[in-house]
Amino acid sequence: MTEQNQKQLGKTLWNIADQLRGAMNADDFRDYMLSFLFLRYLSDNYETAAKKELGRDYPEWQELPAPDSKPGSRMLPPLCLWYANNPDDIIEFEKQMRRKVHYVIQPNHLWTSIANLARTQDSELLNTLQDGFKYIENESFESTFQGLFSEINLVSDKLGKTYTDRNAKLCTIIQKIAEGLAEFSTDIDALGDAYEYLIGQFAAGSGKKAGEFYTPQQISDILSAIVTLDSQEPATGRKERLASVLDFACGSGSLLLNVRKRMGSHGIGKIFGQEKNITTYNLARMNMLLHGVKDTEFEIYHGDTLTNDWEILREQNPAKKPAFDAVVANPPFSYRWEPTDALADDVRFKNHGLAPKSAADFAFLLHGFHFLKDEGVMAIILPHGVLFRGGAEERIRTKLLKDGHIDTVIGLPANLFYSTGIPVCILVLKKCKKPDDVLFINAAEHFVKGKRQNQLTEEHIAKIIEAYQFRKEEERYSKRVPMEEIEKNDFNLNISRYISTAVAEEEIDLEATHGELVEIEKAIREATIRHNKFLEELGLPPLP
Repeated sequence: MTEQNQKQLGKTLWNIADQLRGAMNADDFRDYMLSFLFLRYLSDNYETAAKKELGRDYPEWQELPAPDSKPGSRMLPPLCLWYANNPDDIIEFEKQMRRKVHYVIQPNHLWTSIANLARTQDSELLNTLQDGFKYIENESFESTFQGLFSEINLVSDKLGKTYTDRNAKLCTIIQKIAEGLAEFSTDIDALGDAYEYLIGQFAAGSGKKAGEFYTPQQISDILSAIVTLDSQEPATGRKERLASVLDFACGSGSLLLNVRKRMGSHGIGKIFGQEKNITTYNLARMNMLLHGVKDTEFEIYHGDTLTNDWEILREQNPAKKPAFDAVVANPPFSYRWEPTDALADDVRFKNHGLAPKSAADFAFLLHGFHFLKDEGVMAIILPHGVLFRGGAEERIRTKLLKDGHIDTVIGLPANLFYSTGIPVCILVLKKCKKPDDVLFINAAEHFVKGKRQNQLTEEHIAKIIEAYQFRKEEERYSKRVPMEEIEKNDFNLNISRYISTAVAEEEIDLEATHGELVEIEKAIREATIRHNKFLEELGLPPLP
């Protein structure tokens, strides 16, 4: 599918969402829409593998007479027919499917079956859908996907007051989605891109809530490039392999997927993510699968990062402490948290101190940094205040600088996020940093102004990445600042202290300006003489 068609598929689905949600909140409708798109992906992938597995035994669609008062004839999907005709072979078939695609879906739960029920407005659609979601959660995958659809309330009054109303509403939604998808080739990349597009569109419509789960693609591109770059690989500029990557505030998982996309599916070992919001956590798991990441290739955990309640990260033996090649994050800005005495003694914080109660920005940073490998790279988006605020944040910043862990500070334009208009920065951290300086990049003035959000073009992004990769210096844009100079500034990292953004006044050539004035004066005199001649011919008094 071409890039143009992929974009059109996303727009088609968004138009359907916009038309059908009616008075329903965009966040609520998002959960239905994306879940149905996910079911379509799982089903397509499963049916393709089943057709290959069964070969000539894979049956054709069979037409059935329509139930009384229902529109059109019903169609029996191929796998429903095969299951009915081969009851003794089902167990072995499902074993094979688990080996091939790592999951099983019952034939009547497949998208083709569900869409067929919607088309004929079958009264059993809602019940079948509920059973299907429950089966996928509990039995489809050998690894646990408990609660994958936990936030999809199919008996919500938002869909209708009665079962009949809700069933009718779901029939309409699913039928329209099926018709919209039918116009396009829906390969894995196309559906994945459509899913990402819809997440972005719903984020744009959710205002401040969107900051909980969505990192704009342009910023995601910068972070993923930074953690995958390798100056030792001049041919590609990219590391050969990342054994592991962590996003401890992963939202919908788009940032992790962007890292995977840059590395290629075989260039990355395992993806790890953590997310506190249950709805967003489910979105992330769906997003991984929908982009072709096998359930054995990622681990997303639902829990609180700041209290570090993920069991695999709480290894007490330093020799077995988990560590990651790359850490990326876009945590909630200036999040209020509850630092306790126990946290003060936490291995993540005890060498640097606790972030203030009013802003957990450095708590998130120290969490990710603790789990970074010695040769790894961490890139995190934070509000500009972390660069210069005093108190506890100043003490943490100072120690990180003295220990040589802050590699690069990148200032970004304001109003890039759906959730806030404040300017933000990217901090790049390394445990084994070679140069005894900090690279400052002032990209705050390099953007295209948009109606709702400002935008970074591909050229803007490439300029940032090139400056970072080669530590290039450019007047009023990027500068390598020695630690001695930073220390003289009391370890304040405010970019304007090191890179002047003032535009020098243009020097005036007095001699040339004088010559221009003389010529202007001469032209005025000549014009006055000509004008007076015309006045004299008309019998009017001349100008002085």
